[in-house]
Amino acid sequence: MKYICLGYIDEDKWNATPERQRNAMMDECFAYDDVLRKNGHFAGGEALASARDTITLRWRDGKVSTTDGPFTETKEQIGGILVLEARDLNHAIQLMSRHPGVKAGPFEIRPVEDLAAMIAESERRRKEAS
Repeated sequence: MKYICLGYIDEDKWNATPERQRNAMMDECFAYDDVLRKNGHFAGGEALASARDTITLRWRDGKVSTTDGPFTETKEQIGGILVLEARDLNHAIQLMSRHPGVKAGPFEIRPVEDLAAMIAESERRRKEAS
């Protein structure tokens, strides 16, 4: 089963951390990602650019509007995502509990929704409509 792991970080706190400590943390994270890859649990992942570079899209009054930055009051922003292959949620929790990134900020773990049946039904409806 796939799980999306959203890693949160306080950018100001991270940027105030000495470079040597940041590098050591990243090296630990990448080393653990390698362990996850080796064992078939790492299905993908990406770091995200600063939340300051974010554009948020919303549907308002019948059209799309944009806002600079994330629409949130919290100091912790999503810093990256990791797609994890695990037997179940407990296994995903066990795997991510050992990830060094948890020391830098919380991780939210969500099961990936299997949309295959929904996509097939949508394709059927669209085909009937045409």
